[in-house]
Amino acid sequence: MPKRILVGTVTSDKTDKTVTVKVERKVKHPLYGKIIRRSKKYHAHDETNQYGMGDTVRIEETKPISKTKTWTVLDRVNAGGTQAVEADLDVKAASN
Repeated sequence: MPKRILVGTVTSDKTDKTVTVKVERKVKHPLYGKIIRRSKKYHAHDETNQYGMGDTVRIEETKPISKTKTWTVLDRVNAGGTQAVEADLDVKAASN
């Protein structure tokens, strides 16, 4: 049976070699038919502590590493957080 691969956002990186990944999915409500979001948090193994909060990562199912950790981080899909943008603005003083 192939291993499951999910994509989610890192919500916590406080523990050593572990990140908490929030995976969201959209499902149709059985009675009303409205599309609603459901989310679940997974603990994933991060050997080198290289992933931080806000990163979008892919996680893969593995054998149990600890009591709550059965996933490992494959790679980063998109870096999160704030990014510095260099602005080159030519502002001239208003001369009257």
